[in-house]
Amino acid sequence: MPGVWIVAETREQAYELLGAARALARDMGAAVTAVVAGGSATPGECIARGADEVLVLAGLAPGEPFGAHLPVIEQEARGGSPELILLSATARGKETAARLAARLGCGLCSGCTALAFDRESRSLRMERLAYGGAAIQKLAAPSTPVIVTVPPRSVEPAAPLEGRQGRTRELPAPPPSAVKIVERKPKEKVAKDITEARVIVCAGRGFERKEDLALARALADALGGELGATRPVTEELHWLPEDLCIGLSGVQVKPELYVGLGVSGQVQHMTGVRGAKVVCAVNRDENAPIFALSDFGIVGDLYDVVPKILEALRK
Repeated sequence: MPGVWIVAETREQAYELLGAARALARDMGAAVTAVVAGGSATPGECIARGADEVLVLAGLAPGEPFGAHLPVIEQEARGGSPELILLSATARGKETAARLAARLGCGLCSGCTALAFDRESRSLRMERLAYGGAAIQKLAAPSTPVIVTVPPRSVEPAAPLEGRQGRTRELPAPPPSAVKIVERKPKEKVAKDITEARVIVCAGRGFERKEDLALARALADALGGELGATRPVTEELHWLPEDLCIGLSGVQVKPELYVGLGVSGQVQHMTGVRGAKVVCAVNRDENAPIFALSDFGIVGDLYDVVPKILEALRK
């Protein structure tokens, strides 16, 4: 079916990608097709969230990687002529997108942070970060289909709608893959998963010593939240685990409340908190970029400000 397609491995991916696909398809006047792995989002869940057609990938034999589905997805795409195919910009999603683009001989835009359809030119407009997040690159798709990967947690998941109808079709099993998975080793987590936290207190380079991070931890505990950090604190100083790094080289978060302590507000970091509903900042530099992106800001030394906030919260 022509229009906007999504390819998803998990329920979370399907919901987020359908959120983006539904908005684009509405502007394009097109249909939405969801290609989903069996055992992830059900056809009914996808249809309720905007899919007009659901193509269910067959189960894979033990040891078969997700990439084994590529021949089947390619065949369906050639027959269905989608204008746009969306995937999640996970490690596996980016690999799948690149291989599918090579098979279809079409364009690929990876890590898009904004997508829109220009009705006047009938073309897709895309944005993504460039030069390590120091600039925004604006792109237009000159031809179709185009494959786009979207960073996880950068799109609001589609909400279910009552009364939607759609079609479902199960796809054939793919041919045996030449690649086999011989062992899986999950990445060891040394810190809490902060991607679901409702409140995040983020420690920046404004902290002078590692032991001073106890102030940030105390504020996070007082607010019922979790502790996060910027790249210099995790990857350069190694004061906190890299799992807590927020931004372009870390995780994307969407808390109800984000509090930046000693965070300058570079675009590489703020990209990771663009989904926060309320942003508060404490920084002694009144010209720090974070203040332009904050709902509330305090110009002051965090070593003076945070104890006063803690005292007020305890009253």
